[in-house]
Amino acid sequence: MFFSLFSGLNKAEAQAPLKVNADSAIIVDGENGKVLYEQNADSILGIASMSKMMTEYILLDAIKHGKVKWDQEYSVSELAYKISQNRNLSNVPLRRDGKYTVRELYQAMAIYSANAATIALAEVIAGSETNFIKMMNDKAKELGLKKYKFVNSTGLNNKDYVGMQPEGTSPDEENVMSARSVAELAFRLIHDFPDVLKTASIPTKKFREGTDDEIKMDNWNWMLPTLIYGYQGMDGLKTGTTDFAGACFTGTAMRDGKRFITVVQNAKDANGKTSDKKARFDETRKMLDYAFSNFSKEEIVPAHYQVKGYKTVPVIKGKADNVKIYSKSAIDMFVANGEKQNYQPVLVLDQKKVNKKGELTAPIKKGETIGYLTLKAKKGDKLSFLNNEGQKSIKVDVVAAQNIEKSNWFVLMMRGIGGFFGDVWSGISKTVKGWFK
Repeated sequence: MFFSLFSGLNKAEAQAPLKVNADSAIIVDGENGKVLYEQNADSILGIASMSKMMTEYILLDAIKHGKVKWDQEYSVSELAYKISQNRNLSNVPLRRDGKYTVRELYQAMAIYSANAATIALAEVIAGSETNFIKMMNDKAKELGLKKYKFVNSTGLNNKDYVGMQPEGTSPDEENVMSARSVAELAFRLIHDFPDVLKTASIPTKKFREGTDDEIKMDNWNWMLPTLIYGYQGMDGLKTGTTDFAGACFTGTAMRDGKRFITVVQNAKDANGKTSDKKARFDETRKMLDYAFSNFSKEEIVPAHYQVKGYKTVPVIKGKADNVKIYSKSAIDMFVANGEKQNYQPVLVLDQKKVNKKGELTAPIKKGETIGYLTLKAKKGDKLSFLNNEGQKSIKVDVVAAQNIEKSNWFVLMMRGIGGFFGDVWSGISKTVKGWFK
């Protein structure tokens, strides 16, 4: 338990002047998940093929733990075959009697958003897509996502499954999430499996190159630097489009050591039309330009910082009456330009180490942790992060700057006697004074 020397936070972090033409949008710091901008970020909306980020996460996790291998071969199921023949959907054609490696299927999913390839991977991992969607929902809960529902591995509307959608789901259902949850999924994906960006950033690749089944796969992320709407530093992550979800995009870009993650759902053009896929890239560009131009990493609190008015903590049973304290390390954070001074440190003492009067008990060792320092905005605005790990990124230990030895038994005894007679004399004085009132 900890005791804070400052009041809590109540309001949402102030939003800067930015308007995104989409049903929802969010920008987060790719390093610690700090929310830099949000617009309707908690509404549950369609996500279309952005769903495939969860399929990617589960696959890469399975590979990491040796449950699936890159060179493992897959024999095509009836469902995967039928879906792969629908060229109105994003697909690479699969032969009914063909065999494909997990790596081939993964590249088709990550680069070309191939739906049948995604179903194939779900079957490799879980035996069936029905089993796999349970894994998707379980993994979302494990990752701490708040608002989501997965009904298939692809992000297609279930009606596209021609009556073969996963058991327990209806023909007209589609995957849904909030922009905040999509951002957190993307954040976890690139942190837990950073190599995903090596594949996501491939602008074009040939599937089954050198065979009769060769097909060119152009990345649907048209903001990759060499593509039509190229953006410097863009290296991921996933587009999505259905009639239900509209044009969606989870983008991420890195420049000069800064990484930002953006999400837009049902992006619209300047006239409010949702049919233009270009709009998702226009709005993402606007958001990334805003982030790169307006936010920078600042040292808010230096190492060995002492909070004004709390440079020492009183000590009992020690050879000294107090101990000097300071922060063990610095606190860095992305903040809007010119807003560094809007944040102040908050000292929180460990209640297990201080008594009700806020006193420590000797002996105390130099470097001993007695609490922590965190940040709050002076204006009362709340600092928002995608998860608790992000919140911990602005929390550093506060330690004792010196040793305080415990007084020997004789000194403690004399202090106790002195205190006793001091209390007695105080009582007598009060009584005598009372006689003359």
